[in-house]
Amino acid sequence: MTPIGILLAIAALIGAMSMDHENLASLVKVSSLLLVVGGSIGATVAGFEARRLKAVPKALFKVLKPNKGPDTRATIDALLAIAKEARTNPLVLEEFETDDIFLKKGIQLIISTSEPERVSELLNTEIEGLRMRHETAAKFFSDIAGFSPTFGILGTVVGLIGVLGQLSSPGKLGPAIASAFTATLWGVLLANAVWLPISNKLRRLSEEEVSFREMVVEGLLTMQLNASTMELKDRLYAYLSPSEREQVSGRGSMGEAPDAAA
Repeated sequence: MTPIGILLAIAALIGAMSMDHENLASLVKVSSLLLVVGGSIGATVAGFEARRLKAVPKALFKVLKPNKGPDTRATIDALLAIAKEARTNPLVLEEFETDDIFLKKGIQLIISTSEPERVSELLNTEIEGLRMRHETAAKFFSDIAGFSPTFGILGTVVGLIGVLGQLSSPGKLGPAIASAFTATLWGVLLANAVWLPISNKLRRLSEEEVSFREMVVEGLLTMQLNASTMELKDRLYAYLSPSEREQVSGRGSMGEAPDAAA
């Protein structure tokens, strides 16, 4: 939905402009866009190490393409099924196949390590590393959003300096002043309609994936402690919304009523 939201915001602005301006082309000034986009990206890049910037294109692609996110319910079902079967056949853990690298690593750890604290430490370190990598990309776009209006104002100042050189031609002052303010317009527009939404989407996706991995850790540690299937189910279902629990198991193992907002 991110590309649709961005296009909707820009379309709303263009629609509003078209009601007040007969010539929309006068609002698009290449030099203003070049200064705002190039300047804000350049200033942002200056504050990052080159190795950190490698994650930005991949993150942008992830935001712009449709993304279903992790399948929490399917993973819960898989963990419950494994735990139930492992009670009578411990070898099922070694035979378990999954495309989720994190889940696969976690299962290998609980097989090879008898200390839950050690498993928790290693897996939570992985999660923290993931959070830091995701924060780099999100901060990149939030920084651009911060610089964009500033470079818009700078573009307007540059334009007004040119206007001052035309004081001898009063007839040209109006169009020249209007043209100068297009830089501020695009600086504010791009910050609020493009860069900030991308940054917010990256943070939301990161929070979703971190929560999913924390659920996997909770499930694996509960399995390693040989807790009952009911306890494991209750712990895992805590990561579902009340409405999802309602769909899965009536009113859910936690006995909560569905949340109308979920």
